[in-house]
Amino acid sequence: MLVAGCGGTQSKEPQKQAPKFPTKPVNLIVAYGAGGGTDVTARLLAGQLEKELGQPVTVNNVTGGGGWNGWGQLAKANPDGYTIGYLNIPNMFAGYMDPKMKRPENLDSFIPLTNHVTDYCIWAVKGDSKYKSLKDVIDYAKANPDKLSIAAHGAGGDDHLAILQIEKLTGAKFKIVHNDSTSTSVSQLLGGHIDILGANVSEVTSQVKNGELRVLGVMSGKPSEFLPEVKTFKDQGVDVLMSVSRGIAVPAKTPPDVVQALTAALEKAMQNPDHVKKAKELSLSLDIVKGDSYAKFLKGEEQKIKQLMGW
Repeated sequence: MLVAGCGGTQSKEPQKQAPKFPTKPVNLIVAYGAGGGTDVTARLLAGQLEKELGQPVTVNNVTGGGGWNGWGQLAKANPDGYTIGYLNIPNMFAGYMDPKMKRPENLDSFIPLTNHVTDYCIWAVKGDSKYKSLKDVIDYAKANPDKLSIAAHGAGGDDHLAILQIEKLTGAKFKIVHNDSTSTSVSQLLGGHIDILGANVSEVTSQVKNGELRVLGVMSGKPSEFLPEVKTFKDQGVDVLMSVSRGIAVPAKTPPDVVQALTAALEKAMQNPDHVKKAKELSLSLDIVKGDSYAKFLKGEEQKIKQLMGW
């Protein structure tokens, strides 16, 4: 007699593997308006990142709240890797370190993936402005407190922190005008509605080349490769270093395998020769710092700003 189904001879149904991430489009949140430095940076990256992920990457500008409308949306997003976003440092710190804000989110609401760009701060005036130097505007602002208007982009942002440091160092006092995007501030400057623009190198190079704007100084340790003729603030007697770092993060609790896949794709995209070439054409200084090193950098900057602002 034949006995069927002996132990160990039964075949098993093959287990279905989960589809490999990503299987649908990725949303890239930018906390500032179209045309600003972060928006330009994001749109440059999105095109290259799409090729690495094999899925569309859509830039979503979520403005207002000093950037926290966008960062808050990122923190609350489903931690599945399909919503990523730019963190702007030091801009985001004020929104939760300032005790008056009482915001539930903080740096631990995110998993930092990689820094992308470091963009140094500048001050600029109209090409035909009567103010010809950094000394001119500081001397006037000392003699005429709150008369000279200067654009910044949110309390506690890089432009704002730079102004506060310069006021403290020099005794000058400016009228600060906050806008949601640098493109708005440039329009105000060119229209004669403000006197000085606080911005970043990449946001002004095209207007400098066509003569619309004149940069008074750059807040870097050495002259910018994109504005080589412009002196640093330090070389003009004002010892201030300030920049914005733009990097990518995902919501906390995003699975490790998804974090790894996104980080690898971002690194490839940022190091692609075509991306490097286009970044240089846009006056963007690539500064790739990944994973734990990026997280350590963020925590260090957080402590610096905490001490500076007394929070």
